[in-house]
Amino acid sequence: MRNFNITPNWPSALWLALCTALSPLAHAAEPAAQPAMAPAPAFAWESSEPLIKPPADAEGLFGVKDPSVVFHDKRYHVFFTTAGTKGWGMAYTSFADWKDAPRAPVFMLEKSPIGPGYRAAPQVFYFAPQKLWYLIYQGGDPMYSTTTNLADPRSWTAPRPFYAAAPDIVKDEKGQAAWLDFWIICDDRKCHLFFTNDNGGFFRAETSIERFPQGFSTPVLAMKTERREDLFEASNTYKIEGTGQYLTLIEAMGPTGRYFRAWLADRLDGEWRPIPGSAMNRFAGAENLKFNGRVWSEGVSHGEMIRAGVDQTLTIDPCKPLQFLYQGLDMTPGKKYEYIELPYRLGLITAVGRNAISDLCKR
Repeated sequence: MRNFNITPNWPSALWLALCTALSPLAHAAEPAAQPAMAPAPAFAWESSEPLIKPPADAEGLFGVKDPSVVFHDKRYHVFFTTAGTKGWGMAYTSFADWKDAPRAPVFMLEKSPIGPGYRAAPQVFYFAPQKLWYLIYQGGDPMYSTTTNLADPRSWTAPRPFYAAAPDIVKDEKGQAAWLDFWIICDDRKCHLFFTNDNGGFFRAETSIERFPQGFSTPVLAMKTERREDLFEASNTYKIEGTGQYLTLIEAMGPTGRYFRAWLADRLDGEWRPIPGSAMNRFAGAENLKFNGRVWSEGVSHGEMIRAGVDQTLTIDPCKPLQFLYQGLDMTPGKKYEYIELPYRLGLITAVGRNAISDLCKR
């Protein structure tokens, strides 16, 4: 191509003066550089006193555990595991404000059609396509009950299984099913069943919205760690409102007790990446928790986020301070306990300051 000289044939001084005059106008059109936001700091939390304990009139109960909670019709509805001389069961309580929780009556769900026997680790949500409330829980294998009236604990249906038999992938070397802490969350097309195995495995199965609660696929491994302590149990997964992202929390074990780790993904069937801000992508535990009063809990164990709604999308609002209802271990110093006797209580932690989730707020 020929090299054309496009410089006007003007005196050099005039040409230089014109270029100098126009230069500020060209730079004025460029937007000022905005300072980059500093990386999100590690999560920090404050804890309440124990809010839910075994009722004083309930004989033989040692602890309350594994809470699930929704806020509906201006009340909190909490479902949880009970541990006692009869083994493991489930219970329900409801109240208008957290300050009322310690005095709220507790209903034992064995008195409903759910019945007695091994029942544990409940999860509650409203499945809008069917206009039904679902209670998911473990009875060995994953089970569910339904109701149209959340406020009536006697109205739950009898347990029904999700699978006719335990899939081979969840069986241990002895052929025994090793799966627990079942959790369901749905997107626009599918419902996903997550669970752990107490051995470093995090699994996922799926079915279509139309077929739910039937038709779940053979589970697949979603994450795996070499050390079982680093990915143990009690997974819970949420949609982060307005972000197109999902949050998964999984309980781990460390030198200072149980704690939760956090991961993000763009899809429920996508790749989970550690949340930034702290070592071991720590979400909540003894190292980042302060107490308003006595230090009553050893670590942060099985719990659930306070959601922005009640439906199957399990949405949380990143623009509001995160809250997490958890089981804390309130032991008497020097006393020895059998596992079922551990004095678990339920408390509420609230996030303070910036964190990787609050930084996703777009409002």
